[in-house]
Amino acid sequence: MLQAMKRRTYDSSRRKAAAEQTRRRILQAARRLFSTHGFDKVTIAELASEAGVAPPTIYAAYRSKSGVLQALLREALFGGRYEALVKKALASDDPRERIRMAASIARAVHDSAKAETALIRGAAALSRELEAMERSGERQRYERQLPTIELLFEQRKSARGLDIHRARDILWALTGRDLYRMLVIERGWSSDAYEEWLADVLERALVRD
Repeated sequence: MLQAMKRRTYDSSRRKAAAEQTRRRILQAARRLFSTHGFDKVTIAELASEAGVAPPTIYAAYRSKSGVLQALLREALFGGRYEALVKKALASDDPRERIRMAASIARAVHDSAKAETALIRGAAALSRELEAMERSGERQRYERQLPTIELLFEQRKSARGLDIHRARDILWALTGRDLYRMLVIERGWSSDAYEEWLADVLERALVRD
């Protein structure tokens, strides 16, 4: 009986690994096709052919083409690098360091999402569901920045004239995608230059001298 249980556990692990590999293949194919042809031009049948799966597999994994794009955006915006940097920032008790690390987190998010930026903007006009997802992502970003701002005020190191609400708004706005897009994508700044400049701006705007 014990051997049978081990076999079932092993088989279950293999199925999960195979399913994850299939999902990964679908997302890689979607990124290639959406980037080349545009979200609205790609059909589920074309996506299935590119990924080497049957169309029902895509529906089972992501429900719809919008679901595939949502998964791409979640991975780009809040993937492993993002989570690791957030964890590192939250481990610090120095609000100045936390504020400067917000620039590193913003850079990680926007660098990862750079390839998907056009997809976000193009597809959002086609899908209320995607617009809602983008708003949800911004709310999540706003909420996850709160502990850093709270630490700043708890240690009485906030810049003069700021209250906690305005400080949150400043941090959220300056670390947003639009500023990155204008400076890095449109004006040609390097990601390193953007991160260094943003860290300095955030520190001057939010931290007491």
